[in-house]
Amino acid sequence: MATSFIDKARISVRAGNGGNGSVSFHREKYVAAGGPDGGDGGRGGSIILQVDDNMSTLMDFRYKRKYEAGNGADGQGARKTGKDGTDLVIKVPRGTLVRDAETGEIMQDMSGSEPYVLCKGGRGGWGNSHFATPTRQVPRFAKAGLPGEAHDVILELKLLADVGLVGFPNVGKSTLLSVVSKAQPKIANYHFTTLFPNLGVVWVEDGVSFVMADIPGIIEGASEGAGLGHDFLRHIDRCRLLVHVVDVSGSEGRAPIADFDAINEELRQYSPDLAQRPQIVAANKCDICEDPDAIARLREHVEAQGYTLVEISAAAHQGTRELVGKVAQMLSVLPPVTVYEPDYVPRPAAVDTSAPLDIQRADDGTWLVEGPWLQRLMGNINFSDYESRMYFDKTLRESGLFQQLEEMGIQDGDTVSMYDFEFEYQR
Repeated sequence: MATSFIDKARISVRAGNGGNGSVSFHREKYVAAGGPDGGDGGRGGSIILQVDDNMSTLMDFRYKRKYEAGNGADGQGARKTGKDGTDLVIKVPRGTLVRDAETGEIMQDMSGSEPYVLCKGGRGGWGNSHFATPTRQVPRFAKAGLPGEAHDVILELKLLADVGLVGFPNVGKSTLLSVVSKAQPKIANYHFTTLFPNLGVVWVEDGVSFVMADIPGIIEGASEGAGLGHDFLRHIDRCRLLVHVVDVSGSEGRAPIADFDAINEELRQYSPDLAQRPQIVAANKCDICEDPDAIARLREHVEAQGYTLVEISAAAHQGTRELVGKVAQMLSVLPPVTVYEPDYVPRPAAVDTSAPLDIQRADDGTWLVEGPWLQRLMGNINFSDYESRMYFDKTLRESGLFQQLEEMGIQDGDTVSMYDFEFEYQR
């Protein structure tokens, strides 16, 4: 029984939260005024994607949709930093596109072998040892860890093949793949025998080989979702060359020229760029052709459009080596397999600033500001980036925080502490 082919999956991923900082004071016999020694919280674990060449589908994501990395441990006394959370490595097939589920933007193309950090773990909170100053010698506060990043993403598998076989169902694509490679696709005399793409490595000569993909048969209306073809048209997006297999035997009452034009129209409807992809037309089942003139008419039709036609019989192993030679010759001058450039721009997570913040004033005059939405906001701010800092300032101002601080009596030069970030207040 054939294994189901899963080529698209939606998952939710969340990195671990950072551990909380510790409030602790050094106590040791004969040591006076030991001072604060609270350690920092550990970093939360990250979500990391890694290519696994032993995987060929997204089946693993069919039943498990939520993935979470480990949280960082809280800090301890004696300046002991909490243990970092465990990273979670998720393995995906080579060729998987990672898209933001909300915007559809490409976050990463997992075509290479480098791991990709999909969600960064939250930073650990500072212990009270960080907040000791000449005027604040006994800080009785520490900072909570920041939450890890979270995303809903769509994984979309686009096969990495040099050559894609296209054509109507039952024209002999699977037979051709089995003849020119060691792939063993299911072959039978009925439509939609092929339910999922099959890959085969075609050897030409020493040092020359290529990967060929047998795509399920395309039918008219596939670009609009009809039949099986629509789900798998994405797998020929990356192919450098298409081998268009046309049944010229007339055994099923089909018209070769009409079939050729119909498939190309479906490719155009799905992707104009795909319709411009180089093609070789393989006129299959020539050995049982009932109308020899049909081949001549098809040749004239396709060559008028600039395509090369090769007469073959995959079942009888006729013309297949000539076809393989033509394919290798064209591939030698075509650009490499497409790798999609990420177009994803991380955006600060939308936060509801209507909830009140907890504002307290420490004994040394420091203003301590905390709250769930502020914590989430700071987890998405890069304080080394000017625009990110400006966004942070704008959000705080629009939330009414600065006005509230002024009503509570804050003065220019007072220190404001927000988790692991401190600044001097200036009107």
